[in-house]
Amino acid sequence: MRLVIAKCSVDYVGRLTAHLPPATRLLLVKRDGSVSIHADDRAYKPLNWMSPPCALEEAPGVWRVTNKAGEVLVVTIEEVLHDSSHELGTDPGLVKDGVEAHLQELLAEHPECFGAGLTLIRREYPTAIGPVDLMFRDAAGGCVAVEVKRRGDIDGVEQLTRYLALLNRDPLVAPVRGVFAAQEIKPQARVLAADRGIACVPVDYDELRGIEPTVARLF
Repeated sequence: MRLVIAKCSVDYVGRLTAHLPPATRLLLVKRDGSVSIHADDRAYKPLNWMSPPCALEEAPGVWRVTNKAGEVLVVTIEEVLHDSSHELGTDPGLVKDGVEAHLQELLAEHPECFGAGLTLIRREYPTAIGPVDLMFRDAAGGCVAVEVKRRGDIDGVEQLTRYLALLNRDPLVAPVRGVFAAQEIKPQARVLAADRGIACVPVDYDELRGIEPTVARLF
């Protein structure tokens, strides 16, 4: 990775044109060939960028970046304050705590989260359009299909809706009701789930793991 801090102006010519007047900015060149221009705000979002594959041509005071579509990013450099390159190596990727697979495992061990009298049939219950995260049987003998998400949005509800439509045509398991479980369920997802007859169950990951909350509760 190459990091350049420079006083520069930037012009983009492509599907539209854009101009950044002279200012001190961070120019970031990654091993994949991407080039991005950053200000000292906006969190991770660059002011302008060129995604790979693209070619960087350097001349005194000018960077010219061209992608395969013929779009051009021209960086006119007035003064270089810093220029360094670093070998970062292969990144192992983000390891998330509380990912869906672990939530699914914990919820399989705690069917009481979805009501009394439930017993687990299996995790990753197979269907022709993909596996249902959890399948339970209730005390009355009916089946309960549970879709587990870390953050529940309308796409997850739609996914569960498709599973239910298929399962309820199977005489071996029908009738099947649905439960949408997530650490956080968006209001739009709740509305859609209610319209589809699907129950929403928010889950507390730390509570499932037996970890005491760090924030005091009234009860």
